[in-house]
Order: sequence, then C-alpha cells, then structure tokens
Amino acid sequence: MHRPIDEPEYGSGYGNRRGPGPSPYRPHPAPGELPGPWTGIPAPPSGPWADVQGTPDPGRVDPRVLGALLARHGWRRRGGAAGRYSRWTPPGSGTGTGIGGTSLLVPESRAFPDCDDLLGEALTALARSAAPSAREVLTGLCVPSDEIRWWRDVPPGPSGTVPWTVQEQLRSAARQLLVAGALAVRGRAGYHGARHRRPAQASLETAVVAAAPGGRALTAFLPVDPGRPIAVRLYHALYAAREATDYQRATGGMDAFDSAVEAGVSRELVEALIALVRGSEGARIALEWAPAAGTPEGCAARPEPVEFSPGDLPALRAAGARYLADEPSVPVRITGAVVRMRRSGPRGEGTVRLRVLAGAEVPHVRVTLDEEAYRIAGHAHLLGLPIRLVGRLESRGGFRRLTDASGVVPVQVDEAERDRLMKSLQENLDFFEEACGGDT
Repeated sequence: MHRPIDEPEYGSGYGNRRGPGPSPYRPHPAPGELPGPWTGIPAPPSGPWADVQGTPDPGRVDPRVLGALLARHGWRRRGGAAGRYSRWTPPGSGTGTGIGGTSLLVPESRAFPDCDDLLGEALTALARSAAPSAREVLTGLCVPSDEIRWWRDVPPGPSGTVPWTVQEQLRSAARQLLVAGALAVRGRAGYHGARHRRPAQASLETAVVAAAPGGRALTAFLPVDPGRPIAVRLYHALYAAREATDYQRATGGMDAFDSAVEAGVSRELVEALIALVRGSEGARIALEWAPAAGTPEGCAARPEPVEFSPGDLPALRAAGARYLADEPSVPVRITGAVVRMRRSGPRGEGTVRLRVLAGAEVPHVRVTLDEEAYRIAGHAHLLGLPIRLVGRLESRGGFRRLTDASGVVPVQVDEAERDRLMKSLQENLDFFEEACGGDT
C-alpha cells in the first residue's frame, strides 16, 4: 500500500548533482566554454554568461579593472611608461618575460588613442598564456564576479597531487557553504532544513567553479548580479562563526553562536565548515570583490582569509547540535496536492504526502491524518483537487513533517492545475481504490 502517485524528480537542483567534479588537471575553461557548476564538463552558458563569446571586447574593458585582477591573481607589475602603461608578468616568472614569454602591456586609462590596441594584445596574450591564473583573470573580465576561494592543508598523494576522494571532499564542502549562504539570504535561522532549499540552489546556478592544479584549492565565481547578496552574507557569516568559535574555545559558552544566527550562521554553515576541516590540517576561506562593482557596504575592501583548524571541530559540532535542537516548530497553513497515501488497513488513520503549493517554503511534507481527514484527502485527489490544512511544521527531519494537523478541506484550483492532478490520478487509480479502502 505504498506506491507513488506523482513522485518528484530526484537528483535535480544545485546541491543534489551527482556528476563528476571539475578535473584538477584541466585549467578553468575559457570564456565561451563555461561549465555548469561543479560538473567539470562543458554546458550551455546561462544567465550573465550567456553572451560571453571568446575573449572580452577590448572596447568594453576597463584598464583599471584588468590591472586589479592581475594583481589579485599574483601577476607582477614590472615598470612601464609612467602614466601611460604598465608591464605585467605571471606569478613565479622571475625577472624575465614570464611563463611561455608572456608579458602584458596594460594602459593606465582609456585616455590614450592606442588603448584598445594594447588591451586587445593583452587579452590575446592572456588567452594564450600557460599561467593557470590567466583564465581566471579573463573570467573576471567577462562577467563582474565576486570570488570565493577555499584551501585545505592536506598531504599530497604519490603523484604529488591530492587524491580524488580528498578533492571531492573539498568540492562537497564548498558546495555546502555556498548553499548555506544562499539560505541565509532568504532568512535567518539556526536550522533551515528543507526550507528555501530549492530557490537557494537555483540562485547558485550562475556560479562558475575552477579547481587549482594539485587539488588543494577551489575558486567559485559569483556574478555580482545576482550573486553578490550571497557573497556578502557569507562574508558576515564566516567572520561571525570564527568569533563564536573563538569565544566558545576561550570560555566554554555557546552564547556567541546564538547571536551569530543574525549574521547568517546556521547548522548548514557549521556543517559545511566541519566537512571542510575534517581530515585536513586546516582550511582557509577568502572572499574578493569584483573590481568593476566595488566593495559592498559594510564589508572590508580586502578581507583577510578566515581560517579554521581541527581544534575548532568540537565547538562547531556543538553549535550544529545546538542549532538543530533549538530551532522551534513553525505553525503553518498549507495548501498541497496529495502525491502519496498509505495506511496499514482499510480503516483508521493514515499517512499522506503532499506536494506543497502554498504556505511553507518546503517542496513536500508528510502528515498523519485521522480516518475522516484521510478520507477527505482521498476524495480530493479523486476530484483533482488539492487540500488545505493547518498544523505545525516540525524541525525534526528538516521541516518535512506536519504535526497536529486539522481542518482538512478540498481547495478549488485553476483548470490547468486540476487537469495535471487528474492525469496523475488516472495513472494511479488502482492505488487510490486500494489506499482509500475501496469504498471512498
């Protein structure tokens, strides 16, 4: 007596992808070949990346932004004509012309007639450069993006690179941290559970991720539109988590974690930090703002990396448990379509699974109904109608269960939604005759 009526699609969404992570041996893709987040394989560019083709247009590049990105990624300024242009060489290039002969002449401003020519030559040289940072500079030029970087101190494998399983731990932790930041943008809570998860994951679809050679570092590029609120929330949340951890280690008190919720700290965020640090000798997270967009209000222009060590794990675990235990249940009035029904016999109470249409920020909930309410739910589905009921959304299990349910009534919907529900019924009519006791 346990069959799906209208099963949701599993495996979809930002946080549930099972594709392979980006290869540590493959440099960040050139603009125009941008991958989907975390997949490591080419995907059709979307959102702010959709119009990116090849190298950026020199006529639309601000020389000051290019210089700021070169300095950020370790390129060295080595003179030039004062007030006209500067010469840049890649990281680790010594005093020569750099890796593979790369040397860039970047004008100081657009005030000179040869500005576009110099910028075009610099962008072409970047596109051809063997320096791993060159493509990251091009990415930052194509779409103004805030950058979030993760480092893990882990011993290398036999070949000198980090084993694949360890790299996957870094990717998974970074993914969790971004989702935690996106959840905090939608509301402050010690534990989010399933609430807001789908829109949070969808808001990260425009992120582009690059793995550093060796597998110890990872960079996420969040386009300023729409990703800046996530970057700003993570900035405040990470510093608040660091301060709360220091306070707990110094005094044994957990009060700082309670106040840190307002800054965006949650069980999801501390679990991401635990996953990042566990199995390593330490980890760092740094945020850098898009030069073209400037520094967000209330944030440092050049934030220092936030570091966590294995010694912080007990405090972080205690905070996660505290958030889980303290988050209260939520009174709600839900409208939902019945997608599954189950009870042990033809009479008595039964369990119903609803696809939430309104009233809660979760995709599905389970609720136990008495015999009469269960019968009403069955009749409503037979008529192609959702039901409305009130109850409390329990934090246990991730806010996926409704308790103290009452007031179950069918709800009228538009014809398109009713047709969809009726089609679902026709595909599972035998199940409903069985689940509803055969005489409903």
